[in-house]
Amino acid sequence: MNYFSTFIKGMAMGAADVVPGVSGGTIAFITGIYDTLLESIRRINPSLLGICKREGFSAAFQYINGFFLISLFAGIFTSIATFAKLISWALVTHPIPTWSFFFGLILVSVYHMLKQVEHKTASRWVCLALGVAFAYSITILKPLSLELSNINIIFAGAIAICAMILPGISGSFILLLIGMYATVLGAVKNAQIDVLLLFLSGCVIGLLSFSHVLSWLLKRFREVTLMFLTGLMLGTLPKIWPWKETISWRTNSHGEQVPLVQHNLSPFEFEAITSQSSQLVIAVVFMCCAIALVWGLEKYAEKHDV
Repeated sequence: MNYFSTFIKGMAMGAADVVPGVSGGTIAFITGIYDTLLESIRRINPSLLGICKREGFSAAFQYINGFFLISLFAGIFTSIATFAKLISWALVTHPIPTWSFFFGLILVSVYHMLKQVEHKTASRWVCLALGVAFAYSITILKPLSLELSNINIIFAGAIAICAMILPGISGSFILLLIGMYATVLGAVKNAQIDVLLLFLSGCVIGLLSFSHVLSWLLKRFREVTLMFLTGLMLGTLPKIWPWKETISWRTNSHGEQVPLVQHNLSPFEFEAITSQSSQLVIAVVFMCCAIALVWGLEKYAEKHDV
């Protein structure tokens, strides 16, 4: 197993998780490590203590694929720490090319996942439609504003990490919906250790709980689950459409004005309404770059063991 390769894939997951609307789980699926990740996390349960007592720490560490998890999460946390400011800057200063890149990433990922479903029956297309409806309903929910407390930070970590391992549902977007995105991103930027430790505690709780459910579903009802997850990805596409008109604004925890309700526009409507360039050519180039990246990652995953 190439642990440096796993570290790089973790960095790609971390970069995706910073962006509201894009899921690290999608990157895990593209790079071929999704099942390994879920199974490794699922094995972290009370039975691990028995293995540790009978066979020693080394056997227990090997049982959970410890070096794989360390390499992957080291990549995720390194990426979040290093890319948080860069991606935040790109979303503010170059929103259309940035959102175009992530739109292309999700679009080609849908094709990638559909290829893995061999029997596309009517009932499975229904599952896909349910996934689309569920994800889209989340994207149009009005953001909440949770009170900043220790319990709420732990809760935010638990629910965000569950979304992170679901292809199509973004942990960052869930944080945005519950009003905790600015708090967590600010904690990463400013190295607020107390907030980060509480958030990380919630992530551990949520990850260990939800991974068992998802792993069981993929083992028992793999193709049905894949179709639903693909629907989740499709349902989030309107959220990351590059051309938008902001209808209303809200003030975040830092006193900054950020979009609250937005309406999707065609590139030509965008130019007419905002009197700004749609940057259509650049947007298409960035979408194509995303498609090429996914294709490259898929070919790499086919040739290298994760």
